[in-house]
Amino acid sequence: MTKPHILQVGPYPEWDQGPLDASFHMHRYFEAVDKAAFLADVGPQIRGIATRGELGANAAMIAACPQLEVISVYGVGYDAVDLEAARARGIRVTNTPDVLTNDVADLGVAMMLVQSRGMIGAEAWVRDGSWAAKGLYPLQRRVWGKRAGVLGLGRIGFEVAKRLTGFDLEIAYSDVGPKEYAKGWEYIADPVALAARSDFLFVTLAASAATRHIVGSEVIAALGPSGMLINISRASNIDEDALLAALEDGTLGSAALDVFEGEPKLNPRFLALPNVLVQPHHASGTYETRQAMGKLVRDNLTAHFAGQPLLTQVA
Repeated sequence: MTKPHILQVGPYPEWDQGPLDASFHMHRYFEAVDKAAFLADVGPQIRGIATRGELGANAAMIAACPQLEVISVYGVGYDAVDLEAARARGIRVTNTPDVLTNDVADLGVAMMLVQSRGMIGAEAWVRDGSWAAKGLYPLQRRVWGKRAGVLGLGRIGFEVAKRLTGFDLEIAYSDVGPKEYAKGWEYIADPVALAARSDFLFVTLAASAATRHIVGSEVIAALGPSGMLINISRASNIDEDALLAALEDGTLGSAALDVFEGEPKLNPRFLALPNVLVQPHHASGTYETRQAMGKLVRDNLTAHFAGQPLLTQVA
């Protein structure tokens, strides 16, 4: 039986690459020097695309593959896939939800703790001899008993809120409507109002055209000079220019960010700020979760070409 031809947009770990190569004819787009020529050459054979959340598949790539049937995304976010182009041709799209939910929630809460207690600076204080030479590290901010807002109470937002209850935080959330499973948590429809009552604002909603820059100057100002913004969703959900300005002039107290526009080449203004914790988009970056994500990518492709229902179809 002929292996289906798959366009591989970005690299995967070897534990994924080996099984993919065994089951499919993989065409490594990311290794091509002249990507347009590469697409023109292999595109007519391609029946599936294996991509990553941040890489996606744009309209031009989809158009270059006239036999394309399925796009399998390694990651929960699929906003970088041109869904309109896919739907117009009946191309199915899958992602890898659930398997990464808990790790992402863990990192979001960890970022809150690390930033609030100044742990990065405190470690440097010990290592560079400041503790011995200068005495105690400057006082930081308490976490327990404060107010947390969760913007987007989907899978990840729910797990973040659940973890925060262990710190006795007062929890509120915004979403398209109240959630039946959010027992005991206050629903606040307006993100500005949510930010105004929060000490910590977690951004955990899926990215779309409707949510682009949903965290703008009004939300940031409402969070205020003692508030902290934590983003473990997508960079497009936040107006980075407004965020940088607020962090620089003290309108916002601090931020903890795992995602950035143009990453990995983030705006260098972030690196000059002492009130920002920056992370390299690795909320799902554990061996266990990445292996589960890779398996789900393969399982969706296998199911499609076997004529079976997709495991995690989004379009």
